[in-house]
Amino acid sequence: MERHEIEAFLAVAEELHFRRATERLGLAQGRVSQIIGRLERRLGVALFTRTSRRVSLTPAGKRLRDALEPAYRQIQAAVEEAAATGRGVAGTLRVGFSSQWASDMVLKAAEAFRASHPACAVEVQEVQLSDTFGPLRAGELDLQLTEFPVEEPDLVAGPVVFSEARALLVPARHPLARLESVCLEDLARVPLVTVSGESPRYWHDGLYPRLTPRGRPIRRGATARYWAEVLSLVASGQGASPAALRAADYHARPGVAFVPFRDAPPLEYGLIWRRDGRTARVRAFTEALCRIAFRGRSQPRTAASRSPRPCSGVSQEVGSKGSPTARTPGRTTENLAPKETPPSSARR
Repeated sequence: MERHEIEAFLAVAEELHFRRATERLGLAQGRVSQIIGRLERRLGVALFTRTSRRVSLTPAGKRLRDALEPAYRQIQAAVEEAAATGRGVAGTLRVGFSSQWASDMVLKAAEAFRASHPACAVEVQEVQLSDTFGPLRAGELDLQLTEFPVEEPDLVAGPVVFSEARALLVPARHPLARLESVCLEDLARVPLVTVSGESPRYWHDGLYPRLTPRGRPIRRGATARYWAEVLSLVASGQGASPAALRAADYHARPGVAFVPFRDAPPLEYGLIWRRDGRTARVRAFTEALCRIAFRGRSQPRTAASRSPRPCSGVSQEVGSKGSPTARTPGRTTENLAPKETPPSSARR
């Protein structure tokens, strides 16, 4: 296939409209229809079904689109990278983040990146946990700093950039809120408030496990699409929700206690990008962020660096006479001085 045939076919496959595809490619009226017609005659198979109301891909057209699209993107990325090498890093880089502390890291890296590459603008965007990889896959982002693990065939996961201790968000009046810390077995004592959406099962289960280490089932409670909703549901007593302990510094609010886990592995964060999207801009920003994140460290980490302390059972403190007693309370607005609260759209 010639390049103009590939571009015409992919444009129609995406738009499912010949006139819009023609306008998008800047061609003369009817030109795309002619190109597709010649291509179908040469291949001996119809690629599109055309009616007076709609255009749709045939099974053969779908197979051709699925095979051509990733290869075409790779060619585009290679051409862009070659051009960028000649003119230096320029254009616009779009970087996503999944939490406020990830945002802090991205903004520090963006400042250092702009100092080295003034011809390249950096745009940052929050990514909701309800659609973790959607904006990156849709081409709305070039790079993303997010929670690990990421095991997607079309995405590349870089090294672990930083990690955060985990905590359990519980209603302030719940018995667990009076504890100094909790263990993973305690998750069986309260329903979990979780984020729903398009994230893959393994990634979702990494944040919201379904079983305790001993195999006890963990009940599912209310669901939310945004972090502010999670906080409201927990505060209203509808369940608990695991999160980074650092969330207490950004999202402390009445009715919610942040109780540290003493046996959970840290929550790890790293950079991801599309497998066909490692451009010169992406490489340069990755290097800038890693220089900041690994400053003072000997090398990047690829797994949790500390082993959690095992938990023998549910949490309680035994007093001098053998009876359970309440421990130092978890972090609430009563015993934690919060930092300036970010906009309500901010989330974990």
